[in-house]
Amino acid sequence: MDAAAPKDDDIETTIRGETRRIGKFALIETLGKGASGTVYKALDTFSGQEVALKVLDESLFTGERINATVRQQFMNEASLAGRLQHPHIAAILEASIDEKSGYIAVEYVPGGDLSRAVQPEGLLPVGEVFEIAFKCCGALDYAHRLGIIHRDIKPANLMVVEGSHIKIVDFGAALLTNTQHTQIQDVGTPSYMSPEQVRASETLTMHSDMFSLGVVLYGLFTGQRPFVGESVTQLLLNIVEKDPPLPTEWRPELDREVNRILMRMLHKAPEKRYPNWADLAFDLADIGRFSVYVKEITDREKFTSLRGFAPLAKLNDAEIWELVHASFWVRVPAQTTFMKEGDKGVELMFLAAGEVKVVKQGRLLNVLRSGSYFGEMAHVKAGAIPRQATVETLTDALIAEFRPGAMKKLSINCQLQLSLSLLNTVVDRLAFADERLAHA
Repeated sequence: MDAAAPKDDDIETTIRGETRRIGKFALIETLGKGASGTVYKALDTFSGQEVALKVLDESLFTGERINATVRQQFMNEASLAGRLQHPHIAAILEASIDEKSGYIAVEYVPGGDLSRAVQPEGLLPVGEVFEIAFKCCGALDYAHRLGIIHRDIKPANLMVVEGSHIKIVDFGAALLTNTQHTQIQDVGTPSYMSPEQVRASETLTMHSDMFSLGVVLYGLFTGQRPFVGESVTQLLLNIVEKDPPLPTEWRPELDREVNRILMRMLHKAPEKRYPNWADLAFDLADIGRFSVYVKEITDREKFTSLRGFAPLAKLNDAEIWELVHASFWVRVPAQTTFMKEGDKGVELMFLAAGEVKVVKQGRLLNVLRSGSYFGEMAHVKAGAIPRQATVETLTDALIAEFRPGAMKKLSINCQLQLSLSLLNTVVDRLAFADERLAHA
C-alpha cells in the first residue's frame, strides 16, 4: 500500500477544482462509472505514466455489510499490486484505502474493451479472434501459476491496446488460492459464469476461467451468447443444464474445428474441459490458417534468419538453404512452455526471433535471445535424452527445430560448421555457469 488515501472531500474538491488531482494523480477525463465507483484516466505526476484510476464511492463505506464486501474485493485486487507482470495483463500499480475512501491505479489501456466485438455488427476478423484467444490462454495460465483464478472473464474485462493486443483487467473478483484471507463467494457476471460458479458448492479451479473464456470466444466468433434466459434465474439454470447451439449454426463459414474446441471449453464438467491452458492454446494453433503462430513461414524468412546468424557466417548461401530445408519452423506465443525438464527429446532448437527463459528445478538459469540454440545436448549426444531444463517463451517467438534424420543428410561442411557453432555455444554456457557458481 502507498500513502493514505485522500479523504472524500479532498477528492470532490480536486475533481471540481482547477487542479483536478487525487494525491499525485492529475485527472484527465472520466472513463466510466459503475456501481462501486468511478474510473478516471489520470497522469501519475511523479512518473509521467498515464493510469486508469479507480476511485471508490463514499456510499460504499457507510453500510457495515457492504463495507466488508467491498473492502475485501478491493483488498484482493490491491494485494496484487506489483505481482502481475505479464504482457497481456494490465499491471496493478498501486492502491490505497482508509475508512472513508480508496483508490487503485491500474495500467491505462487506450483501445476500449471487447464488448462491441461480441455483437453481430461488431465482429472481428476470425484470425484476430484466434490471436486474442492465444493471448488470453497465456495470461490466464500465468495467473493460474500464481494461484489466481480471475472469476470474472468477460468482454468488458478484455481491454484492447491495439489490434489483437489485449490486456486482462479487473482482478477484484479474483480467487487467490495462496492467501490466508477469507475469500468472497458468489461473484462474477451471470452470463459468463461457469456451472460450478452458479452452483457455488465446489472449489473453483482454472477450469472456471476456461469456461468463461469459452463464453467470450463464442460471442467473438458468432456475435451471440451461448446461454440466454428470460430471467437471471433461467439464464443460470441454462448454464448448468443446457448445451448451447454449435457456433457454426450461427456462422456456417466457421471451421468445424471451432465447434469442437468451444464445446469442449463449455463442457458442464470441469474435468472434461482442457486439462491445462497450454493444451487449449496448441489445439487452437492446429487450425493453422487462422493463427499467426502457425501460419506459413516463408522460406525467405527462414533463410534471412539463418543467414543473419553470426556463428553460421562461414556457410555459403547454398549451405544455408540446406539448413532451411532440414528444419521445421513454428511460431510460439509468449508464456508458452516449449521444452520441459525431464522430457526426452532429440531435436536441436534455434531461436530465430524473440526471447526465452531457461529454468532448472524452478531456478532461472538464463534468458536466451534471437540467434541462440537450446536443446543442444541431445544433438551432441546423438540420441533421445532427458531435457536438462525447461524452456518457456517470454515473448512471441519464432523457433526452428532441427531433427536428426534431416541433419544427417546435410553436406559435410554444413554439418562441420553447425557442430563448431554448437561447440562454441556449449563452451560459452559452461563459462557462464562457472561464473555464476563463483559468485554464488
